[in-house]
Amino acid sequence: MQHATPAPIVIEAPADPSAAQGQSALQSLRALDREHLIHPVSAWRAHERRGVTVLESGHGCTLRDADGNELLDAFAGLWCVNIGYGQQSVIDAATEQLRKLPYATGYFSFGSEPAIRLARKLVEISPASLRHVYFSGGGSDAVDAAVRLIVQYWNSMGRPHKKHFIALQRGYHGSSSTGAGLTALTAFHRGFDLPLPTQHYIPSPNPYRSAESDPQAVIAASVATLRAKVAELGADNVAAFFCEPIQGSGGVIIPPKGWLKAMQDAARELDILFVVDEVITGFGRTGPMFACDAEGVEPDLMTLAKGLTAGYIPMGATLLSDKVYAGIADHTPPGAVVGHGATYSGHPVAAAVALEVIRLYQEGGLLANGEKVAAHFGRALDGLADHPLVGEVRYRGLLGAIELVSDKAGKQGFDPKLGLADKIGEIAYRNRLVFRSFSDQILGFAPALCITEAECELLGQRLRHVLDEVLALPEVRAALKA
Repeated sequence: MQHATPAPIVIEAPADPSAAQGQSALQSLRALDREHLIHPVSAWRAHERRGVTVLESGHGCTLRDADGNELLDAFAGLWCVNIGYGQQSVIDAATEQLRKLPYATGYFSFGSEPAIRLARKLVEISPASLRHVYFSGGGSDAVDAAVRLIVQYWNSMGRPHKKHFIALQRGYHGSSSTGAGLTALTAFHRGFDLPLPTQHYIPSPNPYRSAESDPQAVIAASVATLRAKVAELGADNVAAFFCEPIQGSGGVIIPPKGWLKAMQDAARELDILFVVDEVITGFGRTGPMFACDAEGVEPDLMTLAKGLTAGYIPMGATLLSDKVYAGIADHTPPGAVVGHGATYSGHPVAAAVALEVIRLYQEGGLLANGEKVAAHFGRALDGLADHPLVGEVRYRGLLGAIELVSDKAGKQGFDPKLGLADKIGEIAYRNRLVFRSFSDQILGFAPALCITEAECELLGQRLRHVLDEVLALPEVRAALKA
């Protein structure tokens, strides 16, 4: 399950006609991309000027681009390739299912064996409260399904005023028309008429930025703000509270241990549904199969994607408790359908892939390897805490972040006008390292669970080179507080 540390490579100019032809084909491909392909969450005109970086192949934690550069992927694609690239058994599972039955609808009471078995497997490995599974095409779809089913639930229960949703500042719950409003990041609202009037936020439980130094005080403050927001809106008007156990796209914000359980308990007391978004944190990312497991949390609904198929094929899932499922099923008029569905719900090829991915987590030793190597990952990040740019190092399992500051004592960041996020990403690429460079100089890391101890050490080494190059930028040195 482990892979050798990728050896450094030297990229030379093409010396033969076939290489030159390859470069010509690559330039043509980049031109086609510029003309036709819209990239997600990108600055469209800026991307046209920059051009695409074409990724060609991958193995384990190593990526190779079309120019021949080998890169250590410390971000598992987009928080998702938890099993690493090139797992042959997953490829075989998809191929076999494609030959046997490439598609089966879930409509009209049809189904397929892989989807049925996957639903059962997810119930087996998820928190005990979750007994029913709706499959979707990805994480955004899973959140959208959760919102629609929550609205259906409260309407079915004769409480139609419960339409308001509360989430966290800096939270991310996808980019669907509804979910993007629960997401509390400006880029997902600007120009989209979001958030909706029924979508609200409470402060992120961020120990590094909190006025409270005691972890229990951070938890207490978060519970108090949830109670206050529900009181402000009226308990009879609030449908649910959405949260990530660790906020991913908001900057890998890690609440104190006990926070998730405390928020669950508060939501139950307030008579609102408790929804945990484990799209990023699920499937061994933080250590256990799900982050909920670490605190014995049993949500009313849970959303999954990413590690469900390890990014090999699109799929998401929304898990429901008996309470929510029965509330809808028992109060729907006889013979009437619950009008939510999608063509690709429970796709048999995606389900076959997910079953094999989960087998690799459990029987293939990937969960165990992730837990074992997490200490080495943590040491690699901790080893950079002394760097002049590093304000905080934080991690749980194989999910981590480094927050850069211009003033360690004052925890002051950098002026956004410097555009450091893109510059950091470019410097990292030159150092053959891939990670997430957020707009506020937070560096996010989420390597595959197959990462080795040697690759963790390599991550630390390359990352130090990156930080040293960033430190050498004149605009950075000018901004540093002496």
